[in-house]
Formats: sequence, C-alpha cells, structure tokens
Amino acid sequence: MATGWAGDGAVQEQIDATVKDAIKRARANLRKGPSLRFCAECDEPIPEARRQAVAGVRYCIACQEELDRESAKAAGHNRRGSKDSQLR
Repeated sequence: MATGWAGDGAVQEQIDATVKDAIKRARANLRKGPSLRFCAECDEPIPEARRQAVAGVRYCIACQEELDRESAKAAGHNRRGSKDSQLR
C-alpha cells in the first residue's frame, strides 16, 4: 500500500496510539467510591438497584443520559487522523 512519506508501520502506530488514548480516557472516567443516594444534578433519589449495579454512581439515569449526550457532542475529531480524513 502506498503511504507517501509515512514510514513502515506508521498506520499501525496510529491505530495503536488511538486505542491507547481511548483506554486512557475510559480508565479516567471509571467511577470510584461509594454511590450517592441522591442525584448530584437534580437531587432525585437514585434507586438502590442502580447504586448496587454501578460503583460510585453520582447521577440518576435521566441526568446521566443527558451528560452522556453532552459529552458525545463535545467529542472532537481524531487528532491523529490522516489529512485525507480531516478534509472530508
């Protein structure tokens, strides 16, 4: 495959770096500590089943879904992407 000025294995290095970044972000977002009894956003009670299922839960389902939607919007493009993919 023609890669222009990219060295041998550059594509795999890019893939590996992207995967490592994703793992690092996921680990940083892992919840820690005891779960809250009331939502940190709306102060509604968090069901016992949710507190048991999700360690360190801080939000009710509705608020967590909204936060997830907002963070998905804020996610940018792949900084390590090729110039071709950034031009699309």
